[in-house]
Amino acid sequence: MAKEVKILTKKALADDIAEKQGLTKKAAAEIVNYVFDEAAKTLKKGGVVDINGFGKFSIKKRAARKGINPQTKEVIKIKASKVPAFKASKTLKDLVK
Repeated sequence: MAKEVKILTKKALADDIAEKQGLTKKAAAEIVNYVFDEAAKTLKKGGVVDINGFGKFSIKKRAARKGINPQTKEVIKIKASKVPAFKASKTLKDLVK
């Protein structure tokens, strides 16, 4: 029998916070949305989101490069871009082991 994998969603997180902290589900959902919105805004401005004991979110620059269109085998140019990156903290790495 396969082990069931739990998926943590924003809604599930808000429901759990509401239950444990005695808040309404709406208030807990607003708090969760606020946290994620602020993290996204910080990253958009080029900042870093560092959550002690969990990890660090940052933006990495990906250089322009050449790629190949798999259908036509034609060489194409891929523009430089920025991508979000995550580096897990030692605490999280040790917990997952």
